[in-house]
Amino acid sequence: MRITIEKDLCIGAGQCALTAPRVFTQDDDGFSALLPGREDGAGDPLLREAARACPVSAIEVTES
Repeated sequence: MRITIEKDLCIGAGQCALTAPRVFTQDDDGFSALLPGREDGAGDPLLREAARACPVSAIEVTES
């Protein structure tokens, strides 16, 4: 899987990090970021739900 975070869209709501904390975190400015080594989602079953939870649709998950 490939995860893309549109940094220009992200508002730092944190829903991704709350939904899939093994994949997402928030950077020092409060915006969404991928945890190191989790760039492919690491098989987390909540990955797609985290993308759907984003209020501004800043996260895209595609099959690689």
